[in-house]
Amino acid sequence: MRLGINLGYWGAGMDADNLAVAREADRLGYAVCWAAEAYGSDAATVLSWVAAQTERIDVGSAIFQIPARTPTMTAMTAATLDSLSGGRFRLGLGVSGPQVSEGWYGVKFDKPLARTREYVEIVRKAMARERVAHDGEHWTLPLPDGPGKPIKLTVHPVRERVPLYIAAIGPKNLEQTGEIADGALVIFFAPEHAEETTLGSLRAGRAKAGKDLEGFDVVPTVPMAVGDDIDALADIFRPYTALYVGGMGSAKQNFYNKLARRMGYEKEAAEIQEKYLSGDKAGAAAAVPRRLIDSTALLGGVERIADRMQAYADAGVTTLSLAPAGFTLDERIAGLRTGVEALERAGLA
Repeated sequence: MRLGINLGYWGAGMDADNLAVAREADRLGYAVCWAAEAYGSDAATVLSWVAAQTERIDVGSAIFQIPARTPTMTAMTAATLDSLSGGRFRLGLGVSGPQVSEGWYGVKFDKPLARTREYVEIVRKAMARERVAHDGEHWTLPLPDGPGKPIKLTVHPVRERVPLYIAAIGPKNLEQTGEIADGALVIFFAPEHAEETTLGSLRAGRAKAGKDLEGFDVVPTVPMAVGDDIDALADIFRPYTALYVGGMGSAKQNFYNKLARRMGYEKEAAEIQEKYLSGDKAGAAAAVPRRLIDSTALLGGVERIADRMQAYADAGVTTLSLAPAGFTLDERIAGLRTGVEALERAGLA
């Protein structure tokens, strides 16, 4: 199992620290550094900045939002980043959510699975430097009855196939991801519930493509906090968990709330969402069960974290992307180093 680092969103005044974390992860031998986008900093610019100032670590989009870019634009960006980084780019895609897709990009959040499948097909075709022609429900290239003609990408990616990941949560999305992608970006992954929440669906998708999970990259982002007081460490992630389970979406459409319910937290997920959406964010955070946080984060000293890392590896995780807690650069760097020490102690390095 390899380690990654998830730097999340940029532009909040911590960009210099984020870059320092990426460079230290590069020095420590981390496999990949991920950056995200929502409606602030775009991931492509951030990743080019990081790639220019690191040497070995891969840079990955977690995620490029599908409604933000046409598929051929994404192919252009991915090919350029792969070329500029010397073959270190990983392309992560996701449909985002209804609020961002429709409120920020003006793109209807309809048929996300079909939209993703078409998008990936066009991106693959463009990055293979084929002449792009596509006649689908969501994209038609070139437009009919006009001057357009099938064009092929002029940029040559360093690698023949840039790894393509999809951020997936629900069973159908996970199954499709297993079928059409090279890896899955997942969140709130609990080793104890891996089969019913994640791996079973991925395996079904791989079977559709005539493959198994061998060579498929399962990549959860896992918050991490180091210390002795597990209750206090869990409290650090209460607001984060409440935001996703309670407030990331509407009462009817919250993928993370549904995931918590599939993990057995039916009553708790309903309470967290009701309180969060009514404006009681503190109450929502207090309602998050400690065992939910403990099962989806790395908490404790090096030995305890090493044991949990072993559980992630045993559950089928191939790249464990850490999100170390800490408001200072020193705290975040210490978390990076603890991650390496724990991996080595678990015998997984």
